[in-house]
Amino acid sequence: MPRKLTPGRFRGLKNSSLARADVFGIVAFDQRGSYRKMMPPDSTYDQLARVKTEIIGALSCDASAILTDPIYGLGAAMRMSSKAGLLLALEKSGYSGDSSYRKTELIPSWTPEKICKAGADAVKFMVYYHPGSGVLADELEALIRRVARNCHELDLPVFLEPMSYSLDPAVAKGSADFAAGRAEVVIETARRLSRTGVDVLKMEFPFDIQFNQDRADWRAACQRLSDAAAVPWVLLSAGVDFEQFRRQLQAACEGGASGFLAGRAIWKEAVVMSRADRAAFLHDVARDRLGQLLAIAAADARPWTDFYSAPESSENWYERYV
Repeated sequence: MPRKLTPGRFRGLKNSSLARADVFGIVAFDQRGSYRKMMPPDSTYDQLARVKTEIIGALSCDASAILTDPIYGLGAAMRMSSKAGLLLALEKSGYSGDSSYRKTELIPSWTPEKICKAGADAVKFMVYYHPGSGVLADELEALIRRVARNCHELDLPVFLEPMSYSLDPAVAKGSADFAAGRAEVVIETARRLSRTGVDVLKMEFPFDIQFNQDRADWRAACQRLSDAAAVPWVLLSAGVDFEQFRRQLQAACEGGASGFLAGRAIWKEAVVMSRADRAAFLHDVARDRLGQLLAIAAADARPWTDFYSAPESSENWYERYV
């Protein structure tokens, strides 16, 4: 039976989803460190902010919502289409510690309170997480619970993005060795972190498809992820090319995902183009890509309202609303 949400969290999810479908078709452009690396090394802050604004502006007309960041994304958030909801990232870009012991940090002077004041519909919080990391996993789960509580005190929903990594420095995430156990890591992550108080999970595809092209396996793993998760989940694109992501999304939605929250698969080529070429690419190519993904989500994704329902109305509901 769907769990009743508070008014702000329900409206935040509603504002971030497709009309009449209650599924998510969100465009992500909250990259910061990786975004700077994509751009020419002499790019100024104004150039970085302008390109982000152009890309988000073009895609916000069709997306159910936009995810961006507070560093380069304010102008984009202020100029994007009012048709789209707004998610703002909470975490600091990157991680502290070494590659096999990744700790999440928050952006100094950036809080859920400020995200709420800025008019966002939801908070996105990304962590590097491995269920086998012992004490670090426990610390991260406690941090996620604290962030969820803080956001819920402001009646903001939380989209949690756990990113897997290898605990063995000698085993790269893109290797066959890591791929062999990736599905179990992703599914166990969903099981654990969906019970920390967050509202939606933004999950990696369970398989590294360069090592597994079996669509039956894909769908079965996505169904296992859905069975493990106590909240809705959406698929992230993780930098794969569009055609790969389109096929992943189809399997994910057939396996119980509630849509997508994707970025580079849609827009990555536009970053380094001239302004005129970027505008043409966004209009002709990126919007077509987004349209294909939206069609898959609208047709096959599981509505998040299977998990959540609106609060009941009563004459004096506002007296109890805190």
